[in-house]
Amino acid sequence: MSDYLQSKNPTVRQIEESLKLTRNLFISSLLYGEPHSGKRTLIRRIFPTLPIVDAREERELAQLLEREQELIVENFDAISSPEPLPLEGKRIVAIADIDTVPERYDTLFAFLYRMPPLRERHEDLPAFQERFLEEARRTLQLAHTPEPGTVKPDLSGNFLSFRASIFREALLQDLGAEELERSLLHYFLETLEGNNAYRENLGLLERPLLQAGLRRFGSQLKLADVLGINRNTLRKKLHEYRID
Repeated sequence: MSDYLQSKNPTVRQIEESLKLTRNLFISSLLYGEPHSGKRTLIRRIFPTLPIVDAREERELAQLLEREQELIVENFDAISSPEPLPLEGKRIVAIADIDTVPERYDTLFAFLYRMPPLRERHEDLPAFQERFLEEARRTLQLAHTPEPGTVKPDLSGNFLSFRASIFREALLQDLGAEELERSLLHYFLETLEGNNAYRENLGLLERPLLQAGLRRFGSQLKLADVLGINRNTLRKKLHEYRID
């Protein structure tokens, strides 16, 4: 993430303040948590000038530890035997993509901080959702985007899935009739087969049509009139697609 938004989550704010206090101390700290939860962004904001190395590059890591007194080490959990590493007397800030840490880490680091995943940081979601919607509008050149708060984000992969779900929903809501037809054409080219394909795929058209109609008009009677079908037929279709 190129820009930084100040977190409103008390745990994240406490981590940030605590790490700031270590900027002038030659001690080692570890920030761990689920992947894509914003650990690297936070560390780079607090320590913008420290050299950074990927722990998976063992030779480069060893060389930097020999000559540097200050260092950010990414993917620290990739190191199978970290005990011999010369961390004492250095300002080492390590990042690990794990949600629990091995006990041996207690002897390696003076401070260990767990970055909470996005699903535990609901107070941060509106601001990031608004940012990603604006980013989607600019990047995809959309005519309009959903209103903030109307999109249900995917938090399963933290910022990675969150951002992708916002972009995907923004794009879907901007599609016109011609683009929808092309999308369905590509889908059917890949999936159309079987002996009852017409019936099996009819729901792709009918289900969203009925759902949108109920949301828009709020009345089965009005929707039946708009669709030009009788009310009993509409009830049967709503029951078939389990639409309340």
